[in-house]
Amino acid sequence: MIAVQDLPPLNAILNSTATVLLLIGHSKIKQHKIEQHRRLMIAAFSVSVLFLISYLTYHYEAGVVRFAKPGLVRIVYLCILATHTVLAAIVPFLAIITLVLGLRRRDAKHRRIARWTYPIWLYVSVTGVIVYLLLYQVQPRL
Repeated sequence: MIAVQDLPPLNAILNSTATVLLLIGHSKIKQHKIEQHRRLMIAAFSVSVLFLISYLTYHYEAGVVRFAKPGLVRIVYLCILATHTVLAAIVPFLAIITLVLGLRRRDAKHRRIARWTYPIWLYVSVTGVIVYLLLYQVQPRL
């Protein structure tokens, strides 16, 4: 059984994994390797779903986690968190729509929305790891 305090590092691992899968999946479609792209994007979506379940479980149990570090790191954290949060709220909708269009081989529509979904999803995955590092790993200088 995973303890609640183990969920933030797990979430960072899941976000990192999603990032790698997105990058490799993107490279495969650029190489016209459609089946590999499809499998990688389904894997990225699956990992992101696991992340969301873990994230919601953590915050249900732990509540709100405040960033108590002072100074410039706090400003950086809050700026990253603000953009991350807004974009993270739309990623599930974009990802589902993009995935469904791709699986149904509605290629033109899939490509049009994927041009938006991919960079937003990638940004959210990367900044999720950065938020974790700033919140749990970075120690302020005194």
